[in-house]
Amino acid sequence: MMMLNERGGGFLKFLITAGIIAFVIYAGIQLLIPFYNYSAFKTNATEIARVSLGNLEKTKAEIFESAQEHNIPVTEKEIEIEKTIKGVHVKTEWKSTVDLLGIYQHTYEFKVDVEA
Repeated sequence: MMMLNERGGGFLKFLITAGIIAFVIYAGIQLLIPFYNYSAFKTNATEIARVSLGNLEKTKAEIFESAQEHNIPVTEKEIEIEKTIKGVHVKTEWKSTVDLLGIYQHTYEFKVDVEA
């Protein structure tokens, strides 16, 4: 009588381990994407505000375009821009839900509030 761990048991352990590792990598990527998009968008919004020449509508349009490039779910109306003594103040916020194969769902709230 052949036992499972003599032939094939090692391969089964390998497949289970590989599946767990693949899921952990997948989950990590899915969880990090919204934070990467937030960071990249915030950096772009700061740079756009910094080089703004006072045309608030153009600045708002450029920031909205950056939001679209980074898959940030905001409308142009949800982006607040005002001129201040220091320069331009940009403010917006949104929620992003991460769904891991229906097993885990979590909604993150992001806020950008920069002045440059």
